[in-house]
Amino acid sequence: MEHTTTVLAFDLGASSGRALIGRLTGSAMAERKLEVEEIHRFQNVPVQVGRHLHWDILRLLQEMKQALRKAFQLGYEPVTFGVDTWGVDFGLLDANGELLGNPYHYRDPQTEGLIAEVESRFGREELFRQGGLQFMPFNTVYQLYAMAQAASPKLDAARTLLLTPDLLVYLLTGKRVCEFSMATTTQLLQPETRQWNAALMEQLGIPAGMFLEPVYPGTRIGTLSEEVCEELGIPAVEAVAVATHDTESAVAAIPAATGPFIYLVCGTWSLVGTERDEPLLSDEAMALEFSNEGGADGKYQLLKNIMGLWILQECKREWDEAGMVFSFAELAAMAEREEAFRFLINPDDLRFFGPSNMTEKVKSYCRETGQPVPSTEAEVARCIMDSLALRYRSALEQIEKLTGEHYSGMHMVGGGIQNKLLCRLTANAIGRPVWAGPVEASAIGNMLVQLMALGECANLEEARQLSAASFPVEAYEPSDPEIWNETYERFKQLL
Repeated sequence: MEHTTTVLAFDLGASSGRALIGRLTGSAMAERKLEVEEIHRFQNVPVQVGRHLHWDILRLLQEMKQALRKAFQLGYEPVTFGVDTWGVDFGLLDANGELLGNPYHYRDPQTEGLIAEVESRFGREELFRQGGLQFMPFNTVYQLYAMAQAASPKLDAARTLLLTPDLLVYLLTGKRVCEFSMATTTQLLQPETRQWNAALMEQLGIPAGMFLEPVYPGTRIGTLSEEVCEELGIPAVEAVAVATHDTESAVAAIPAATGPFIYLVCGTWSLVGTERDEPLLSDEAMALEFSNEGGADGKYQLLKNIMGLWILQECKREWDEAGMVFSFAELAAMAEREEAFRFLINPDDLRFFGPSNMTEKVKSYCRETGQPVPSTEAEVARCIMDSLALRYRSALEQIEKLTGEHYSGMHMVGGGIQNKLLCRLTANAIGRPVWAGPVEASAIGNMLVQLMALGECANLEEARQLSAASFPVEAYEPSDPEIWNETYERFKQLL
C-alpha cells in the first residue's frame, strides 16, 4: 500500500493568505513526490484607525479556522499544520493571555525618524553587531521603541510578545512559543549568541520579560485546543513551528544541490541572499546594508531586502481604481513591447516604501534624476521591471564580494516568477542563468519543515531533494551582455 502523509500549510502574505494541503506520496526515496493543492484563499486587508495602520488579526484567525474545517470536509486528514507570515510584526498578551488590541502593520508611520534616533544613542556599528539586520524602519525594535516613546499602556500591561505566526498558532492551540527565524527579524536577538539583547531593551524602555526563548524550525508545539476542535468539529491536529518567516520557508524549498548558492525570493518584497552556517557581521556587510536572518536547520541567511514588486502592485492598484484594469500578465506583455532602459529608478529609494501615489513617485524620481518621464502604464511597468533586474545584479555582486564565492546562476522562487519577463530580464542583468521555481515556495518550505519534524525528511538537504523531484523549474539563459553592462554602469549612479 502506498504511504501517504498529509500536512496543512498556512502561508500569509501582506495582501492575502492561503491554506494549502501537502500530500507526500511514494514509499521509496526515488519515487516520493510532494503534491500540493490550495484549498482556501482569503484577503489580508489592513485597517486604518486614526493615524495608525493595523492588521485585522481576528479576521485572519477566522479564515484559518474555516480552512481547517474545509480540509476535513474535503476528505483530507492532515496530521500537522504550520504557519508562515511576513516578518517583524507582533501581538502583545496581558497577564490573562488576552490580546492587547490589533497588531500594528509594518507600514504604520509611527517609526518614522527612529532609526536615526536610536543610531545616535548607540552607534550604527554597535547596533549592527548586536542585531545583524539591515536598518529598516519597520524592524520590531523600532516599533517597540515607538510604543515606549509614546508611553503606550499596552507595553505596561504586556506579559508576552508573540510574533505574528506564533500569535496565530497561540490563538489556535493555546501554546506560546517564539520561533527562531521570526525572532531574528526583530533586531533584538543577538546573532552570535542567539540570545535576546536584554541590555539594549532596557536602554530603549522595552520590557525584556515579554520575550520567550526561541525554538528552532521543526519543533512540535502541541495540538489545536479543545475549544477550537469543538467549534470546528475536527480532531486535534498538531502544530509545528516551521521556518515561520515566509522568506525562510521559501528558502527551505529552493531545489539547490549541495554547496553555496544564491537565491531571489520574488514577491511583494525581493530578497536576494545566500545560506551560511553563521552570521556575517563585518563592517562591510553593515555598509552594504545586508541582514542576517535565521532559517531552517538553524542556518543564517545573508540577504538584502529590496523593495520588490510592491512598487508595481501599488501602481496597478491605482490604475484599477481609476478604471484601467490590467492583469499582471497583461502589464508584463505591455512592458515587453516598450523600449528598454529609457527610465530607471532605485527601487530602494524610501519614497517607494509607503502606499499611495506610487505612479507619481516613479515619475517624480525620473524627473528629479534628469531622465525622461514615463507617461503610460506600460512605460511605468517597464521602468520598474528593468530597475528591479538591475538591482538584483548589484545585490548579487555585493554578496560575492562579502563571501568570496562565485555563483554560477541564481535560483528564483515565489509568486513573482510568474512574471516571465522579469525572469528573463534578471538573467540578462546578471549575465548568468536563472532557474525559476517553485512558485509556491513559502508554502512548500512550510510543508517540508513539517515533514522534517515528522521524520519523513532526514534533514534540509533531503527536503530540498524532494522539492526538486516534485516541482518544475524553468531555466532562463542570459542575452545581450553588452547593452546590459552599459546600462548597469548608468544604473549604479542612481544607487
